[in-house]
Amino acid sequence: MNYTKLGKTISYILRHHPEEYHLELDEGGWICIKDLFEALKERFQELDIHDIYNIMNHSDKKRYEIKDGKIRAIYGHSLSQKIEYQSSIPPDYLFHGTAHRFLPSIIQKGLLSMDRQYVHLSQDIDTAIKVGKRHDKQPVILKVHAKKAYNDHILFYKTQDQVWLSESIPSKYLDIIKE
Repeated sequence: MNYTKLGKTISYILRHHPEEYHLELDEGGWICIKDLFEALKERFQELDIHDIYNIMNHSDKKRYEIKDGKIRAIYGHSLSQKIEYQSSIPPDYLFHGTAHRFLPSIIQKGLLSMDRQYVHLSQDIDTAIKVGKRHDKQPVILKVHAKKAYNDHILFYKTQDQVWLSESIPSKYLDIIKE
């Protein structure tokens, strides 16, 4: 079993295009694990339902959650259907790693979700650097005045793996701390 390929396929289905596998997510982004398993069996003939659980349990990143026989991607969605989360009070500061080429736009417009549903934020600088390195070898690290933004009615959502989400963050709540 090629777990890397399986994991990427599951992410693709749950985050971006369930319809390509004749699946439909509910309003919270959930789908029955058995339905996902049946859809995956067409592509992965040797698939066992335990392979889905193994990917979850052995991943260094917690991309999915399982509850009551259903599974969903925790974040990273580009679906037209908005995945809803319960808002949470953020810590005073959160961090965001990004590429230098995006900085002029961020300074002008703030952090925007772009092709995703939410802006992803980290609780610590090290994680923000790691995330930012996906787009730039020497990422820019932004300090987000999250509590101040929250007090000004900007909503934040905390996922089970400590990733924070927000729909957008105006630039007045951002400081460049590493360029």
